[in-house]
Amino acid sequence: MKRSLSFGPSRPTALVAAGTALIALTYGLVRLAYGLFLPEVQADLGLGTSAAGYVSAGASTSYCAAAVLGFVTAGRRPRLLVLGAGLSAGVGSAAMASAQHPAVFSIAAILGSAGAGLASPAMVQLVRGSSAPPVRERDQARVNAGTGPGLVAAGLLALALLPNWRLAWGLVAALAVGVTAAVLWLDGERAARGAGLGVPTRSWWVAHGDLVAAALGMGAGSAAVWNFGRTVLVGAGASERTSVLAWVALGLGGTAVIGTARLLDGVGPVAAWGVGTSVAGGATAVLALAPSRSGWALLACVAFGWGFTAATGALIAATSRIDPEQAPAGTSLLFVVLVLGQALGAPLVGSLASTAGFAPAFVTAAVAMLAAALLPPLRTGWRSASPAAVCVSPS
Repeated sequence: MKRSLSFGPSRPTALVAAGTALIALTYGLVRLAYGLFLPEVQADLGLGTSAAGYVSAGASTSYCAAAVLGFVTAGRRPRLLVLGAGLSAGVGSAAMASAQHPAVFSIAAILGSAGAGLASPAMVQLVRGSSAPPVRERDQARVNAGTGPGLVAAGLLALALLPNWRLAWGLVAALAVGVTAAVLWLDGERAARGAGLGVPTRSWWVAHGDLVAAALGMGAGSAAVWNFGRTVLVGAGASERTSVLAWVALGLGGTAVIGTARLLDGVGPVAAWGVGTSVAGGATAVLALAPSRSGWALLACVAFGWGFTAATGALIAATSRIDPEQAPAGTSLLFVVLVLGQALGAPLVGSLASTAGFAPAFVTAAVAMLAAALLPPLRTGWRSASPAAVCVSPS
């Protein structure tokens, strides 16, 4: 019996589930979990705060390089990109688990972050080839929403295992093998293979000018919470359980965008961007000024997760309206710029925290996000786009 007859219509659904798990793994359990386990890593390996910021910058650069590679080759070699994503995340996690020196851990963290950059364009292509047009957008949204549940899973893993961060990374490495194998098997080489993306026109680049500036500012400001949020809470005297629950709260906030998608669709991308970025910036300021008040800190983390994801959805909606045919190119561009902003922001936050303390560093990051929220929406795409119910986090 042919494999297509063996699995029938449930196979695309299974691929969507496996793809969601791959995004959850590469983003929530590898790339973003760096900040979650950072306090214990610093205590055991002697990794300084400033150095930790530079590691995050390197990881962001690795993500961007992988995303560019994935964008160029996804149409022809999506399965190879999935394999690369799994190997990057798995080998990086295994190396972090066994590292005995901060330099080894740092290189492994940078390598592991590349998996997320490869996974996103690969899954866009695989879902495109396996899902029927009526449900394709919904399936893409489900896969891309994996970051939030991944953050929750990372937090629950930390609750169960910390301070044994090595075992946590070891389990993530093993999970990478299983998830990658599942995606490749369920795809069955049925995904559409294209010739690649055409080069966008000059007017397309010009139309994205304000979006690029906004994404860069948001990325730089968000680096504080993603990289040092838990460190701030631990330094303020929060218990290990409370600081890890804050990480779970970030994931819950990101996942909650699914429930507010209709509201965001109604207000338009200008308002969605302004509200989302402002909420994330305000939440960063709350963490800076009241890290010792656990209730406020947890609420701030939920708000940050929601605001960051809502703002990302507004970026996707705007680029989609500027040129629907080039929406994947626009999304890739803006995600790379956002992560480049994080690469610039992380060492600045780390250096400022080392000299002046975390409160001034986080307030500075909050100001950067509020400034990004106030950037004038000059382009047509901002005014006419309708934010899709896409829950994506490129961090």
